[in-house]
Amino acid sequence: MVKRLSIVIIGSLNMDMVVRTSRAPNAGETLFGQDFALSPGGKGANQAAAAARLGADVRMIGRVGRDTFGSELLEVMRKERIDTEHIGQSEAQTTGVASIVVDGEGENRIIVVPGANTEMGPADIAALEPVISQAEIVVMQLETDLTMCAHAAAIAHRHGIPVILNPAPARELDDDFLQHVTYLTPNETEAGILAGMDVNSVDEAGQAARILLQKGVQNVIVTLGSKGALIVNKEGCLHIPGFPVQAVDTVAAGDSFNGALAWQLTQGKALAEAARFANAVGALAVGKQGAIPSLPYLPEVEQFLLDAAEQ
Repeated sequence: MVKRLSIVIIGSLNMDMVVRTSRAPNAGETLFGQDFALSPGGKGANQAAAAARLGADVRMIGRVGRDTFGSELLEVMRKERIDTEHIGQSEAQTTGVASIVVDGEGENRIIVVPGANTEMGPADIAALEPVISQAEIVVMQLETDLTMCAHAAAIAHRHGIPVILNPAPARELDDDFLQHVTYLTPNETEAGILAGMDVNSVDEAGQAARILLQKGVQNVIVTLGSKGALIVNKEGCLHIPGFPVQAVDTVAAGDSFNGALAWQLTQGKALAEAARFANAVGALAVGKQGAIPSLPYLPEVEQFLLDAAEQ
């Protein structure tokens, strides 16, 4: 009998170039920053590391360049005990990079140059159907080729494998793609873009989520930052409160949530319980600097939840 893999993550690997400053500059303005750091990241890599640190068996599918950043990212993935067999190295494209400005409130502004991340196409993912078909759950984002992502979702759907799609950065998605998504996890901005409306409140997040359900998604989980998450599906609408923390760096907040959600679902947890756990992981992640370096391990999360229950 073939051993099923817990989580297969298809997505991006980037080197983050992080500048910290009191506030983001206005157009044409030059500011002095407090510090600069190179940090391994990319939404796919972050989500893979988040799940692995909680104890999940993770296999990563992606592409880096045959350069220094690519070698560093592969080494980081291996140190996190992530299976890197299907992370290829491009001969033509450089490793993806992200330029990140983090302000004094911990909010971030990001520009991504995807590089090798865009090189994988439908033919590449079709060749990996045996890997996808063994997964307990497949996780994707939108920093890679969109057609490839849609094809991967269709393959997973054909084999009855649940799909988590974190639609970030937000892009227009065909209904055919959305019909293959089991769990869609936009933030408020992404939910609004996908639904074609403004989202500035929990109520409006619910309205946007219901529009997305009509497009074929089975479950929509809108992440609301400090306000928690909103689950919307055919059973109704449920708000999962967040945890009040002082944000230092929100770069990996959504990624930590998605990695944790995937791990919880493979443990057989109900969606509401999984989302609450993922909220806790996100709260811990924003309390530290960096992407992968900020991701918590399972004992930290368990202690955080115990402390929260006593308050």
